[in-house]
Amino acid sequence: MDMNLNGASSSRQSEIYIATEEWEIDLSKLRIKNVIANGTYGTVYKGVYDGQDVAVKVMDWGADGDARTAVNRASFEQEVAIWHKLDHPNVTKFIGASMGTSNLQIPSTNSDGQGSLPANACCVVVEYLQGTLKNYLMKYRHRKLPYKTVIQLALDLARGLSYLHSKQIAHRDVKTENMLLDTKRTVKIADFGVARVEAKNASEMTVLTGTLGYMAPEVQRGDPYNRMCDVYSFGICLWEIYCCDMPFPHLSFTDVSSAFFQQHLPPEIPRCCPSALTNIMQKCWSGYPENRPSMAEVVRLLEALDTRKGGGMIPEGQKSGCFCFGVPRGP
Repeated sequence: MDMNLNGASSSRQSEIYIATEEWEIDLSKLRIKNVIANGTYGTVYKGVYDGQDVAVKVMDWGADGDARTAVNRASFEQEVAIWHKLDHPNVTKFIGASMGTSNLQIPSTNSDGQGSLPANACCVVVEYLQGTLKNYLMKYRHRKLPYKTVIQLALDLARGLSYLHSKQIAHRDVKTENMLLDTKRTVKIADFGVARVEAKNASEMTVLTGTLGYMAPEVQRGDPYNRMCDVYSFGICLWEIYCCDMPFPHLSFTDVSSAFFQQHLPPEIPRCCPSALTNIMQKCWSGYPENRPSMAEVVRLLEALDTRKGGGMIPEGQKSGCFCFGVPRGP
């Protein structure tokens, strides 16, 4: 691939790099290869850092003087402050970050041979993982996963969240789309853009954040909340992992919002789901945070499940005495 450098020069390459933060990396060692995804936050690239495949999230702070600039910068600093201290097999490995991008090498994307790097940008570099848990589950939407695999995936996510909670960190946007898989099918938690260390005073955490369909009722109502909002979201993810389907696929955004806010209706659990796993789901998505188990307890409950006799979701059309789903009951 022809790589044109955005503002790089031989003199810059000869500069001595001095890190100002413990997490700051030398961008001259980072080579960006191609775009993985685009979003409102910026662009995610695949790249190589010091010989290792990495994912690079480049975020635009906005123009100087723009009200969003301070907010975006604070969000970046919060994400890095949390992520760089984490070390767990079920958390995506943080490599480093940079508050500036003057030495960042961006592939050509336009006619003048320059990359589309924002003037005020920052970047986060993490280990490269090829796909999301959500995409993996959708591949098995019709075939379904063996029960043993369901529990392995659920345990990976539960252990990662239990670790975060042991550090007093609430992720606040737990969903299968924010979980990545490595080549050994290990689940790793990613995207700490809205994560934060729990406030000592619960009333300080009232900001509406997360994704409808996964969002705990207390969060959606704007009530004070804590890490137990992640437990609720995990319960929805557990349903997804078992069913290999999306919760409320036939409902509109308005329908989902109304159903959760007014009635607090979780997804329908298929009849073929083992009672022990059903019990875990129902405990996790209790409408009352104080009645939900801790993630450490969820790990213990999942570890105690017997997967030797099967119990996985029965694919549609397969002849069986188990009637998994009836007529959709709505939200």
